[in-house]
Amino acid sequence: MKRGKKYIQSTEKFDKEKAYEINESITLLKEMANRNFDETVELHVRLGVDPKKANQMVRGTVVLPHGTGKQVKVLVFAEGDKAEEAKNAGADFVGMDDLAEKIMGGWTDFDVAIATPDMMGKVGKLARILGPRRLMPNPKAGTITNEIEKAVKEAKAGKVEYRIDKFANIHVPIGKISFDNDKISENSESVMKAILRDRPASAKGRYVRNITLCSTMSPGIKIDSVNYIKAIQAK
Repeated sequence: MKRGKKYIQSTEKFDKEKAYEINESITLLKEMANRNFDETVELHVRLGVDPKKANQMVRGTVVLPHGTGKQVKVLVFAEGDKAEEAKNAGADFVGMDDLAEKIMGGWTDFDVAIATPDMMGKVGKLARILGPRRLMPNPKAGTITNEIEKAVKEAKAGKVEYRIDKFANIHVPIGKISFDNDKISENSESVMKAILRDRPASAKGRYVRNITLCSTMSPGIKIDSVNYIKAIQAK
């Protein structure tokens, strides 16, 4: 892949072979940031698990203490009292058949989809559209639930989902480059605590292989994962 001039210049601002302390890496990201827009900061974690084994799947959710910095559009599939609960909780789109028709037509202008269990018979027919976009409601993500108010408020507050891909990597947005260093650091720590908590019992050897921090337009900066995890576990 051919890299742009700014990207290449960014790589010259740090040692690609060095593993940095978390706050130092955040400062470096800010120095490399594109001033034309507020870049998203992302945490990438490589795990020592086998994604092909069902008992080594790592997947969960965490509410970032400082949110993602993004205004989250929430859609809720519900009817009756649960639909009213969703509206009162601040959901952007609420309904069932009308929303399903729009989605079948290609509309997916929302970030999170939540459904009550009784709606899943109809929602399941939208899986081929919502699934590839990672918008399909799922009980493991807490998006198939009767606790609609809680689910909507958590999504709006900055609840993010993490799960390993086929290469055993996890990619999670943890804020915006405009956030204070402490807010990015605390969001990162919340994600790491959740990932460490979800270590599969069948996982052997070193669980966290490496951690990288990057922003939308920047190269990845290696984190000193061993000391970072020790510091988190010591708190």
